[in-house]
Amino acid sequence: MGTTDSGPRAYIGSFTTAGGLGITTATVDPGTGALTPLHSTDAVPNPSYLVPGPDGRHLYAVSETPDGAAAAFALTPDGPALLAPPVPVGGADPTHLTLTAGDRDRPARLVTANYSSGSVSTLPVRADGTLGGPATVFPHSGSGPRTDRQEGPHAHAVMPGPGGDLLLSVDLGTDSVRVCALDAASGTLTVREEVALRPGSGPRHIAFHPRGDRAYVVGELDPTVTVCRWDAERGTLTPLGETRLLPDTVPAAGTYPSELVVSPDGRFAWAANRGHDSISVLSLDGPGDTAVLLTTVPCGGHWPRDLALHPDGLHLYAANERSGDVTWFTLDRETGVPARAGSVEAPAASCVVFA
Repeated sequence: MGTTDSGPRAYIGSFTTAGGLGITTATVDPGTGALTPLHSTDAVPNPSYLVPGPDGRHLYAVSETPDGAAAAFALTPDGPALLAPPVPVGGADPTHLTLTAGDRDRPARLVTANYSSGSVSTLPVRADGTLGGPATVFPHSGSGPRTDRQEGPHAHAVMPGPGGDLLLSVDLGTDSVRVCALDAASGTLTVREEVALRPGSGPRHIAFHPRGDRAYVVGELDPTVTVCRWDAERGTLTPLGETRLLPDTVPAAGTYPSELVVSPDGRFAWAANRGHDSISVLSLDGPGDTAVLLTTVPCGGHWPRDLALHPDGLHLYAANERSGDVTWFTLDRETGVPARAGSVEAPAASCVVFA
């Protein structure tokens, strides 16, 4: 199982082609948030992003390679066990994945964002947790003004929209977020709306307010977060404003934000900044319409590729890819400022999830 008597375990994804161990399992100290690695598996190359199954018994990973694939694992006391050979996603370099809910009439779906091919793929999830195939692939189209990074579409993240059956795919190459309807029976996607963000911002990831009616889109090519209103009933995403993730005295060049997480009470958000190697602390107003930069703190390493919030909302984790570690922080309940509490070696770390 994925849990122990003291709470959930942590699973650290990494790039095996850069010296990573694959998927590392760690216990989590319920008081301090400290991670203690137990074991690892390199059964799949470059499991750079992970998502736990809703049943707490499975874990899913992308294989971020040119011949992109996704894999299903069973969570056992000895760590994740590969259930079957990875299933091709029909796209190159999948960077992110999510799960959609299923029911008796519709299979659950695993959905990947494929960066290099600029597409989104869906795979059926069988009752035993394994993945079916072949993948149903939905290609993005378009480009952006940054010819070095936006010569074509680069789907970077995909998330279910709260309160409905829609998916949102974030595309760095086209400066847009696509709101899509999923046909769960066939796995096909139909665009309901393509939301244009500021040209050259390079949207990378999206996170939602716990209330479900606001979304925060992190720009990789310009260190900003765009606040959006999400209307689940209408399926519309409306940009409301931008907030810079660095102090005004810090130049934007050389900083590439990666991920943002929101506190369970909706008062704060934190964003990871690669290059500046920091974590931005943002204060959110009551409606969640305004994000104000309070401060930045060092991420504890180099090149924070991912941020993760412990389910208790009290500890924050930065997966520092180039320094090869995961650093954890204790969060101040009143100010939202993270205080570094420790770190653990994790070569080529790319994400942290809890299950």
